[in-house]
Amino acid sequence: MAVNITDADDYIVLNCVDNEDWLDADEAKKLRIINVAHRKLTTKYARYTIPDEAVYEYANELAIAFNDTNRLQQHGVASFGLNGVANFTFKDWAKSGLDAWISDTVLDLISEANGGATLSRRAVKWTVL
Repeated sequence: MAVNITDADDYIVLNCVDNEDWLDADEAKKLRIINVAHRKLTTKYARYTIPDEAVYEYANELAIAFNDTNRLQQHGVASFGLNGVANFTFKDWAKSGLDAWISDTVLDLISEANGGATLSRRAVKWTVL
């Protein structure tokens, strides 16, 4: 796997509808996002080959998740406002955690690269009875 910023830029510009957060990020942030996307996908789907395109799709989703506004939600902020400018309220059910940002497109790309393997969003979770 040879993921890199140049190829990610090319892929995201041509294949992702909502790409402004990725394009607005500086090179260092893009590299961090690619590293996190690659590490998460290769850890979560360790039995599968992860194509570069899946990493780039996921990286774009993470750029949206961790943009200046949505990053506050990731840190637990419920709402904030700037007097006379804007008010933001985050929904309780909004996506949180890295797994929540793995899109159907990412799963489809991994599946296709692995001969149509069936991938699941299911995960083992703790519960108290």
